[in-house]
Amino acid sequence: MSLTTTSPACETGARTPEAAALIGDARERIDSLDDRIIGLIQERMAVSAVIQEARISSGGRRVNLAREMEVLSRYRDAVGKPGTSLAMTLLELCRGRV
Repeated sequence: MSLTTTSPACETGARTPEAAALIGDARERIDSLDDRIIGLIQERMAVSAVIQEARISSGGRRVNLAREMEVLSRYRDAVGKPGTSLAMTLLELCRGRV
């Protein structure tokens, strides 16, 4: 049984060690950013639950569609068309947790 090792170039798809190092460093940065994004999403979900609880306990509806349209527009304006899908996913994650 032989152990095979993969070089950094193989793992990154790069053709040179320099490019592999650059890609490896950039991937570490992306992983760090993803960790922060996930934490922010979890925080957003918690804040949304507080808002929903307050709205429902005061006799209001769980979802405020006008506010959701504002969020969709904000993401679309900032990121382009894919921003709408991203915002829809965030809104979906934050609904109904109460």
